[in-house]
Amino acid sequence: MRKHEDFLSDDFDSPVRGRMRRGRFDDDPQPQRSGRLTEAEKARLSRVRDDAYTAEQELPDGAARWSTWGDSDQGPHPRPDWLVTDLAAADTELGVLKTGKEADVFVIERAVPNGPSCLLAAKRYRSGEHRLFHRDAGYLEGRRLRKSREMRAITNRTSFGRNLIAEQWAVAEFAALSRLWSIGAPVPYPVQRDGTELLLEFLHDADGYGAPRLAQLRPERDELRELWEQLVGALELFAVEGLTHGDLSAYNILVHEGHLMVIDLPQVVDLVANPGGPEFLARDVANISGWFRSRGLPEDVADPATLTEKLLVTAGLD
Repeated sequence: MRKHEDFLSDDFDSPVRGRMRRGRFDDDPQPQRSGRLTEAEKARLSRVRDDAYTAEQELPDGAARWSTWGDSDQGPHPRPDWLVTDLAAADTELGVLKTGKEADVFVIERAVPNGPSCLLAAKRYRSGEHRLFHRDAGYLEGRRLRKSREMRAITNRTSFGRNLIAEQWAVAEFAALSRLWSIGAPVPYPVQRDGTELLLEFLHDADGYGAPRLAQLRPERDELRELWEQLVGALELFAVEGLTHGDLSAYNILVHEGHLMVIDLPQVVDLVANPGGPEFLARDVANISGWFRSRGLPEDVADPATLTEKLLVTAGLD
């Protein structure tokens, strides 16, 4: 196992089947809430305190907590062979991958003492005491909560409302990743959601270094065309589900062993439920096609208008 500081890298921002339209986000089960914190967040914090109390006596050396797998919303089937789901496993933090306005990402090793282990990316959304999510109003269109009290709290940006927004981002990202991974879209496997913490597949090389962002690469002509074709295929699968990324750029796409992987989906937009959905889609396509053209892909290949129209048709909106 490499030293913890070896994982401190800016290379990783991430962790890495059907045309039937599925229910939108407001159809998904929603956590019970009480007071300023959600019930799930209260339970998670309680477990953290319990683990801290017993860690000195029971936890393996260096571990921060026991596995939270059994207490979380779990990822879709079939689950990958590499994933450790044994409740006897413990989680050890290996370093910070990324800090951001909305969330921080850490590398975690989940391991059974003297048994199997796996590396995960832990994405932890900031609570209401931190900065508001940037440009959240447009993204939240179409994500309706069933309780009017909660909608008022979000609209008025109260302390409780900001905590609800943080959990909405986590719930939306986990739901989108689960839907997309299940139809074969190139996204990291969503391991679990526990309150405002997501555990995701950590895409890394044989030495444990995170996969690079697309923006860091300078692909040759043939590789550039291949990556573009992979991207178009990914966006088509998003459109099949009636979704667009919402903030797509070369900074939230990874290239892992030659395969393009889309990450960072908290702001995912429902093309049907969100009145601005087609505009978000057009912006996503314009942003990413601009990057490919700037690297030398011919304009007639990476034409944003043509691709946007194709994706709207795929989503059933044109």
